[in-house]
Amino acid sequence: METKMWSEFLVPYRLAVDELVVKFNHIIEGYRAMGQYSPIEQVIGRVKRISSIIEKAGKKGIPLYNVENNLEDIAGIRIICQFEDDIASVIKMIKNRSDLIVHEEKDYISHQKKSGYRSYHIIASYNVETLSGKKTVKVEIQIRTLAMNFWAIIEHSLQYKYKGNMPKNISERLQNAAAAIVQLDVEMSAIRNEIVDAQNSFRIRAGIVSQILNNIQNLYKVANDREVAKIQDEFYEIYAAGDLNTLIKFSKDLDVIAEGYRSQSLPERNL
Repeated sequence: METKMWSEFLVPYRLAVDELVVKFNHIIEGYRAMGQYSPIEQVIGRVKRISSIIEKAGKKGIPLYNVENNLEDIAGIRIICQFEDDIASVIKMIKNRSDLIVHEEKDYISHQKKSGYRSYHIIASYNVETLSGKKTVKVEIQIRTLAMNFWAIIEHSLQYKYKGNMPKNISERLQNAAAAIVQLDVEMSAIRNEIVDAQNSFRIRAGIVSQILNNIQNLYKVANDREVAKIQDEFYEIYAAGDLNTLIKFSKDLDVIAEGYRSQSLPERNL
């Protein structure tokens, strides 16, 4: 297949990856906008390199003219979760989507590979609109925790380095690391509520601080500089004290002050 033909062939896969990354990121934003915990922490997308497609097709004995029907991971989406329990929620989410049709599932978490690799794979169909019309492509969706992903990245790099002939001592160390990753995920799940509460508190605090600073900046346009400077100093003191409830109260009081100045600055309407 010529380079130009490869470029045209991969266009629908790039579209699928770009669209799905945006859609899954919107899910994250939706949860956080409602002040809720998102089971998805991060989304990564990629289209397989031409060299990787050729290499994999060769290993599997697939003619290049038939890779579209026989390679299921040309388009790849990786969904990263904080906790292992989140993976089940994401799987359910994917199965309930109307824009994805699930064809196959591979559970390498309950049945991890001999190497120690753990992840949940879903093969699904997704429709994209190209210049030539609607095109259905297969997408591989990998769902794993942050810890599983860290291990998988390292393992992939070592496999690439040793061309599939990894030294026994390195392989054994990787397997030991995989066992440690399992234990890490178990421990993180055990204190999940504490972690989530801490993260929610941080997000709430960051949002309030941003709102306060925005109000103070706008007050400089309509209020006395000395008065605004006094409000700003009070904010810094409250922020340094670190009490979230006091910060929330200050923000609400500042909203009232800012609204009062906005009302004063509005032009009177003729009745």
